[in-house]
This record gives sequence, C-alpha cells and structure tokens, in this order.
Amino acid sequence: MPLQTELTRRLGITVPVIQGGMQHVGTAELASAVSNAGGLGIITALIFPEPEGLRQEIRKCKKLTTRPFAVNITLLPALVPPDYEAYAQVVIDEGIKIVETAGNSPGPVISKLKKAGVTILHKCTTIRHAQSAVKLGVDFLSIDGFECAGHVGESDITNFILLSKARQTLNVPFIASGGFADGQGLAAALMLGACGVNMGTRFLCTVEAPIHHNIKEAIVKAQETDTALVLRRWRNTTRLFKNKVVRDALKVEKESKTGEFSEIAPYVSGKRGKEVFINGDPEYGVWTAGQVMGLINDIPTCKDLVARIEKEAEETIKEKVKLFAAPSKL
Repeated sequence: MPLQTELTRRLGITVPVIQGGMQHVGTAELASAVSNAGGLGIITALIFPEPEGLRQEIRKCKKLTTRPFAVNITLLPALVPPDYEAYAQVVIDEGIKIVETAGNSPGPVISKLKKAGVTILHKCTTIRHAQSAVKLGVDFLSIDGFECAGHVGESDITNFILLSKARQTLNVPFIASGGFADGQGLAAALMLGACGVNMGTRFLCTVEAPIHHNIKEAIVKAQETDTALVLRRWRNTTRLFKNKVVRDALKVEKESKTGEFSEIAPYVSGKRGKEVFINGDPEYGVWTAGQVMGLINDIPTCKDLVARIEKEAEETIKEKVKLFAAPSKL
C-alpha cells in the first residue's frame, strides 16, 4: 500500500521523498528522474546566472516528466545579490506550483509566490526561524538537522530533538531534512511527526546526478566521520566533505590573527567546488556532503532508490506494529 501523508496529498506525489535543491546539481535531468520515480524533484534556480536560464531548464524538465516538480530559490548574503524576484517571476510565468525557499529575509519572494498560488516549502535549522516562516504563510517547513550538508546553522541541534520540538510547537506540516538515506529513516521521521523526508547527499549519489562518477564513488567509500564544519568563525557554518582543502581552510580559520574572511576565501571558492563535480577529483576544492554518507553504499537509479525507500519504510512500519501484542488471557 502506498504511503499517504499530507505531503503526498497536497503535492500530488506518490512517495513522501523530496530531492533537496543543491547548487550545481539540481538540474532538469535529476529533478525529472526523482519526480518520475514518485518523489518531488527540484531544480535549483541559482545554478543559472540569469532568470532566463532557469526558464529554459524548467521547460526542459517539462519535456522529461509530466509529474510535479519544484524550484529551489535560496537567498544568501552577497555583495551583489541576484534578482530573486525575477527568478520568482519566471517560476510564476512557467506555471510551477511548488517552490522550496531557504536563506535570509525570504518575505518578499514568499509573498510574491503565495499571491500566485504557489505552495511554499521553507527550509529552517531552528524552531525560531520556522515560527517566523509560519507568519509569512509558508505551507510546509523543511526542518534541517545538524547532520545535514551545507549550511547547518549555528545551533547544533540534531534531528532527533529538532523534529520532536517541531511536532510539539508548530502548527504547519513539516518535512525532515538531514541524515536520511533509506526507508528506515523515512519511517522514523514519520513517527517523529514529519510528513516526509528531504534528501540531498543521497540523491547526489545516484545514476542521474549530473556529477562525475568518481565523486559518487567517494561518497560510497566515505564514513559518517568524513565531513567537517567550516566558517563557524564567521557564523556561516557549513558542512563539507573533509578533504585536504577543507583541512587547510580549518587551519587558517583557527590560526588567523586578523579574522579577515579574505584569508580563507581562496580555500572555500565555489568555482573550485563546482569544478570538483566536473573533473572528478574529490580533493580539488570544497563540496558539500552530509554525515549520511556513512549510510550510503551504492549508486542506484532514482527509480530504484525511491522504490526501495518506499518498500523499506512500509516493511519497517508493519514490523513495528507487531510490537502491539494482544494481552495474554491467562
């Protein structure tokens, strides 16, 4: 029997699994593969330097799937910020009805999208930020635990606590994000009150992910201890794959006398990180990965992965129901 949750009912998907928006990776090819598998695929808007690039990618995705898919718009600090409202307008123009938002001060973008009838999934790393997002009218909250890849926030709260706190305090349905790779994890998230899971690193390690096979192999070989937290000194803490560049960056971060970001900037270059996914050298630059790497042991297609997760979750839930044994008549 299919798993039916608030997420599947409202988004029109068949498995409560979302492919998180990932920089350099959230393309039409990956998003359509996840959507065709029954989950929710997501195109990452800021992969494209101009809004028109996003428009073309959305149109490409429409040719690859007839299932629902979403667009991620992440608002991050920048000296010259992108025209976020222009990206939002492309989403509206192209008839996309689901958007994942994240980052700082998303109010104007969320308001614009909501007026157009778009369903908003907003990513948060704390309950305080989640409560602020509720006031903005978001439809779902994606609760990111400390285990997640990329921007982990500054509170260091793991999902076991964060999800339970969300269940106790939020009146908006929420999605569990960070540390999920299999059906047992999905079942656990559902038991903690979530209506689905969001997976980034797990989908990074699939056949359709548009990155070099060597990087996928590096994820399979990695352990849960093979990540590091960088940029904490500047309150922009980011979880990255622990390679030589990251270790050198941590040394600079720890030993810098001035605390000037310019000292560490060459080590955390996004341009070099993008090149990692192209040239296949995991040591070339920094790239994001979650502790969930320790749970990833293969490189399946998105179809096989989503089907396996659904089957594992169903079997796990049925098995645990057996714990309710009938009382003895003796």
